[in-house]
Amino acid sequence: MNLSLNLNRGLTAVFLTACTALHAQHVTWPQAITKAERNHVERIGFEPVASRGIETPPPFDSLRTAAEWEEVEALTISWTSFPCIQKQIVAASKQECTVIIFADDVGEVENYLTSSTCGGVMDLENVEIVSAEYNSIWIRDYGANTVYGSWNDDRVLVDWMYNRPRPDDDAIPDVLGDHMGLDVYTTTAEPNDLMNTGGNWMSDGFGTAFASELILEENDGGSSWWTDFPDHSETEIDQIIEDFHGIDTYIKMPVLPYDGIHHIDMHMKLLDESTLLVAEYPMGIADGPQINANMDYVLANYTTKWGTPFDIIRIPSPPEQGGGYPNQNGWYLTYTNSVFVNNTILLPTYYTAYDTTAIRIYEEALPGYEVVGIDCDNNGSAIISLSGAIHCITHTVGVDDPLMISHLALPDTEDDQNDYDVEAYLSHRSGIQTATLHWATDPTGEWTSVSMINADYLGNWIASIPAHPPGTTLHYYIEGQANSGKVGNRPMPAPDGWWSFEVIDPTVGIGEFDASPMAAAYPNPASAITSIPMELRSGTSGSLVVYNALGAQVDLLHQGYFPAGSSHYFLHANQMASGPYLIVFQTDEGQQWSQHLMVK
Repeated sequence: MNLSLNLNRGLTAVFLTACTALHAQHVTWPQAITKAERNHVERIGFEPVASRGIETPPPFDSLRTAAEWEEVEALTISWTSFPCIQKQIVAASKQECTVIIFADDVGEVENYLTSSTCGGVMDLENVEIVSAEYNSIWIRDYGANTVYGSWNDDRVLVDWMYNRPRPDDDAIPDVLGDHMGLDVYTTTAEPNDLMNTGGNWMSDGFGTAFASELILEENDGGSSWWTDFPDHSETEIDQIIEDFHGIDTYIKMPVLPYDGIHHIDMHMKLLDESTLLVAEYPMGIADGPQINANMDYVLANYTTKWGTPFDIIRIPSPPEQGGGYPNQNGWYLTYTNSVFVNNTILLPTYYTAYDTTAIRIYEEALPGYEVVGIDCDNNGSAIISLSGAIHCITHTVGVDDPLMISHLALPDTEDDQNDYDVEAYLSHRSGIQTATLHWATDPTGEWTSVSMINADYLGNWIASIPAHPPGTTLHYYIEGQANSGKVGNRPMPAPDGWWSFEVIDPTVGIGEFDASPMAAAYPNPASAITSIPMELRSGTSGSLVVYNALGAQVDLLHQGYFPAGSSHYFLHANQMASGPYLIVFQTDEGQQWSQHLMVK
C-alpha cells in the first residue's frame, strides 16, 4: 500500500507526545503502517487473532446494515494519546446517547473526564468505561457494524478481518459484544474470510454500500510483510458482503493518488439515502480530479434506492496551515470525516478561514442538527497529521428497535396548481400505527399537521401539501408512531429540522447549454478511471474514440446515440500504456472535436 507523504513528518511529534501523554504505553500510530511501526512489530512479534466471534453469516432472511444517520444507542471510542479531543467527543455525545470508552486504566480516564482540563468538569452520566486492551485509537477501522437480522429487529454486530497487524484492536468488537450482550459475526474464516476497514465503508441503510477499490486489493490473494490476504474475486467479495450485511449494491471507486490509506471517509460522506457530501479541491489540485471522476462514475452507473440520481454537495478541503495540499506534502485535512450522533454532528475543524464555510455547508444541508466543531489541528495534538479525524476515532451502535422513516425530499417546482404529494416509507418491528406530515411556510411559526394514508401496506405512506403560489418556500417533516408507542421524526431533529422546497416562478429563464460538446477530461494526466464530460444541446449519433500517438485506435468509449444534456463517458487509464492519447468525438454528420490526454 502506498503511504501518504505526510505520515512520517508527524510521527516524531507523535512519539514525543505519546511519551508524556496520558496512557503513555499506547503509541498512536498513524492509520497507515509506517516504517517505524513495522520495525516495532517485527521487533516484538505479532500474533494474529486466529478465530473470534461467529464465523458464519447471520442466520436471518432480511439482513439490513444500518446507516450512520439512523438512531444511535452508543458511541464508542478507545482512549489514548488525544485525551482533549476525546473528552470533547464524550461531552457532546453523552447528551445524545451512551458513550462507551475502552480504557486500559479506568481510573485515569475517570479522573481526566471529571477534571477541569479541556472544557471543564464533566459528570459521568451516560458514560460507561470498559477495561480493555487495544493497540490504537482508530476504532472506526477495527470496530463492528450494526446489522439487523430481520430488517429492523434482531440486532447483531458484524466485523471483518482488520487490515493492520494490531491484534488487540482486532478483538475489540468481541469486548463490545460481551459488554452489550450482542452476537458478533465475523468474516474471519474461509470461505467467508474478508479483510475490510470501517473508514472504507458507508451504507445507505437500504442495501447499497460504498468503498474504494482497496477492498479488492486487500482480498486478491496477495501478501504483505505481515500477512497473506484472502483470495477472492470481486463477485465473491460481493457475495460475502451480501451474506453478512444484506448489501446487494456494492459501489467501488478507484483509490485516490494522495490519500495513502484509501479510506472513503477522508473525502466523502453519505448525509442521507440520496445525498453525498464530497470533498472539493481547487482545479487540478491533489485528489480533486480523481474524486470528480469517481463521482461522475457513480452518477453515470448507480442511483438511489428510488432510482434517482444522487445529489452531490461539495465541501472545500483546506490546505495545511503554513503548508500545502496533500500533493504538496500537506496534511490531508478534510471535513467529511464527521460522525452522526442522533441530533448532533461532530465535525473536525482546523482553522477559521475554512471552518466557517464547512459549518455553514453542514447546517444548510442538515437543518436542525447541532454541529459541534472539534479542533483536530491547532490544539497541540494535531491528530489530522496521522491521516484521521473524528469519524476515524469513533464508532456507533444502532438502537435495538429503530423506527425507520425514509423519504426522497421534494425538489423545487414550478407547479402552483396541484397539491404536492409527500411519500415516505415507515417501518418498526411492532408495525406502524400512524404517520403524520407536518408542513409550514415559516418553520418558526405554526405547523399544519396532516394524517398520512397507508398507501400499499408495504410500509409506504402518503399525504399532500396544498398548492402554493410562486415564491413560496415550504418546509415539512414526517412523524411516525409505532404500535409499541415509540415516536420518531425525520429529519430526526424536527421540528427544528426539516426538508424544504420552493415554488418557482416559471417565467424565470434557464440558460442554454455550453456550446462545447466535449469538456476537458479529468483527471489529466490520468492513471485510473477518467471522465469525459459531454454537454449537448440536442441528441445526436456518433462515436467517442481514443487514439494513441501513432494514430491507432485503442478504445471505443461509445458508439451510437448521445443524448441531449449532460452525460459522462469513462476510460480506464490503468489499462493503458503510459504516453499521449487523443480523444475524438465525431458525429455521423461529420462534425468532429478532439482533446489530448496524457496517461502516466
